[in-house]
Amino acid sequence: MTTEAARYFSRELLSWYLANRRDLPWRQNRDPYRVWVSEIMLQQTRVDTVIPFYERFMAKFPTAAALAEAPEADVLKSWEGLGYYSRARNLQAGAREVLSRHGGIVPDDKEAVAALRGIGPYTTGAIMSIAFNRPEPAVDGNVMRVLSRYFCLEEDIAKPATRVGIEKIAAALIPEGAAGDFNQALMELGALVCTPKSPGCLTCPVMQHCEGRMAGKEHILPIKTKAKPPRPETRLAAIITGSGEHAGRILVRQRPESGLLAQMWELPHVLFAPEGDSSGSTAAKRRGRGAAAKAAAAAAAESGAAAAQLASAGAGAALEQHARQADFISRALSAEEGLLVRPTSWWGEMEHVFSHIVWDVQVFRAEFGFWLQAAEKQETAVLAGVAAESAVLYEASSAAADSGALPTNYRWIGPEHMKELAFPNVFVRILRDYWNELD
Repeated sequence: MTTEAARYFSRELLSWYLANRRDLPWRQNRDPYRVWVSEIMLQQTRVDTVIPFYERFMAKFPTAAALAEAPEADVLKSWEGLGYYSRARNLQAGAREVLSRHGGIVPDDKEAVAALRGIGPYTTGAIMSIAFNRPEPAVDGNVMRVLSRYFCLEEDIAKPATRVGIEKIAAALIPEGAAGDFNQALMELGALVCTPKSPGCLTCPVMQHCEGRMAGKEHILPIKTKAKPPRPETRLAAIITGSGEHAGRILVRQRPESGLLAQMWELPHVLFAPEGDSSGSTAAKRRGRGAAAKAAAAAAAESGAAAAQLASAGAGAALEQHARQADFISRALSAEEGLLVRPTSWWGEMEHVFSHIVWDVQVFRAEFGFWLQAAEKQETAVLAGVAAESAVLYEASSAAADSGALPTNYRWIGPEHMKELAFPNVFVRILRDYWNELD
């Protein structure tokens, strides 16, 4: 890195940014809490997507104290649709730390900020530079791409040592007294001009000394080891309709307190692992829990009649696959949850992409049967061979549903409840489309 090229870069980039910066809601002032929230939301999410979420979030939680004291369910609901929900939980946990340790004010102290939950080196640098104008680098993917191209750096940016080196370069480039604007300028250049696939070199304010462009490597840089592709999973979900006082409602459940999508609501669903699949299935592993489990297995086996009805409607491979899946979800829900349902038809499918998994969600309409835990008296009838769709078994549906004897993580909902419960986006889309069809 030559001194001339570095000075040119800093000067021209800052001048370009001051003349062309976008009017974004988190740039209205340098409140460190506002900066913090924006940086967390912008992780792995486009600016245009973030803006409406940010404005609503800040209106509801205008201070760190307001966020810290809010129910987690409200925070998750406000985050619904942004994905990567651990960001929201960590943000609230960090706000609680700010409230307890710093009186609700984000401190002008690098070490204290870095110690907050969910804040890494990049976010620390962004808060310290943008909010407090401290000469700290804020190196994200945009910045690594811009500097790799400008200085023709051919080290793998996926390696920690490369990132450390780029942070040193970025720190050395910060003009005195302009850390916040300069770091935002770097991010802006990467987002608008020096883009991943089609860099706009002819409109770049620092094109003249760009070593990557001069070497003809602007489309090759930065060098990055390809990440392992996300593994595919087929999930079978059930739209379980209620009866009696719950007619017109759908049965949903809340996820556990920890793990993927913790505490969010969803349609009951299972991982589809057909017989012979090396991944196995939770249903198969959890059978054999006494009389209740035997009753579940017997009832689920009989519910294969419903699956057979699906398959008999046509000889196509897709229809046969749906029949197998309908049988599988009935068996799995009974063995895993003690939930007896009868799939009646295939409704549709949705895809949901996580960073490490891609869900192919196959959705089935289903009728509610009963909970084994609340219907032990049915075991004798089931074990005697009573069909799952018979009147003897399913006449228990209304009584079980009307009694309200649901497990604590289950509830019946209508469209109006979508305003209060936080769902992963894939289930928001499924339920929205389902209810739209009924209108």
